[in-house]
Amino acid sequence: MNYLAHLYLSGNDPELKFGNFIADGVRGAQILQFPERIQQGIKLHRLIDQFTDSHAVVKETIERLRPLYKKYAGVVADVYYDHFLAANFQQFSAVPLDVFAEESYAAIQSRPEWLPPKVQTFLPYMVNQNWLVSYAQVWGISKALKGLSRRTTFESNMETAGEELQLNYDFYHQEFNRFFPDLEKYVEEEIERINTLHLKS
Repeated sequence: MNYLAHLYLSGNDPELKFGNFIADGVRGAQILQFPERIQQGIKLHRLIDQFTDSHAVVKETIERLRPLYKKYAGVVADVYYDHFLAANFQQFSAVPLDVFAEESYAAIQSRPEWLPPKVQTFLPYMVNQNWLVSYAQVWGISKALKGLSRRTTFESNMETAGEELQLNYDFYHQEFNRFFPDLEKYVEEEIERINTLHLKS
């Protein structure tokens, strides 16, 4: 899953949300540099990615995308799923997307001393361009995918992924709807387990 899903799935805990958000910028033993609750958020991010990558419906989406985007098919699928979450956010959250985005940016920016260099690089662009809200529009997803395409080492074709989304929108939306409730249930159980361990420590 991409940024919006990781933030949304973290619930209302700012430290868990922060760790979940920065996780891709944390490697190996670097996790030990962070406070316990942020570490738990980083671990939650990794569990979400593992669950997503192994889910049968996600594999269907990736196989649909693979002829066009090859090794980057999974990246495209993640961004598509963030679009469907953003575009239908009112179905998942009582908080409007724009308010959720503002609160999330504030939570992330409130801990600048814990931001990995990778996150420090892109976070100002993310906030200024309001990526989380822009994901709700196909043009926003197209822009994100074109940006990713410019940063890949190999030819990715991701600059065309917005057109592919529009062409087969209903297929991808149906796959998201079949997958996301399973992910929500899994994460709810994992957060309950994490919180239980946190209270015992």
